[in-house]
Amino acid sequence: MKLLTIISLLVVFAMIAKTMFFSFRAQDPDDYAGTGPEFELKTHLSGPILSEGLIYGPTGKMTNSFVAKMVGEWEGDTGTLSEEFTYSNGKQQSRKWFLKLGEGNSFTATADDLIGEARGTVSGSTIKMEYKIVLPEEAGGHTLSVTDWLYLTENGVIMNKSEMRKFGIKVAELIATMRPDHAARVQPALFLYLTHPK
Repeated sequence: MKLLTIISLLVVFAMIAKTMFFSFRAQDPDDYAGTGPEFELKTHLSGPILSEGLIYGPTGKMTNSFVAKMVGEWEGDTGTLSEEFTYSNGKQQSRKWFLKLGEGNSFTATADDLIGEARGTVSGSTIKMEYKIVLPEEAGGHTLSVTDWLYLTENGVIMNKSEMRKFGIKVAELIATMRPDHAARVQPALFLYLTHPK
């Protein structure tokens, strides 16, 4: 009986060690200090942005996908990121982040479905954010702890990976791309040209 208890404890400790030191959550902003291209919130989260992503459930199976149209706007050190999601199951969702730059490479963010503030760190070509989010009632209304990483690539595309946990257990994962929405940027300019020709 004692041997079984010891083995069980070793398995638990091994799982904890794997989670803490050999997994997605083991990353640290310092790991990416000095990497490029340099992520600048006011530059790379500004204007129209098109996002496409996949959502995975606790078993690792894809459960949903989405396309989102986003718009980032800044005034000084405060900004907003409006998001309009269309999911593959037909549902739609509107969200809005309120961003505020802090000292050094830190920032905070709030949204209507967050508990408290999200705290973020910009480091090299990456952003890390951690926060607690409340899911919509139709999705269970659960409160999840989120670790959110954004990686800026050489061609300006942002790769986003998020892990959502409840009681420390991973229950969902999101992988998405975010890129400047050139079509949305061209349309206003074309409208102005057509309505105000020289």
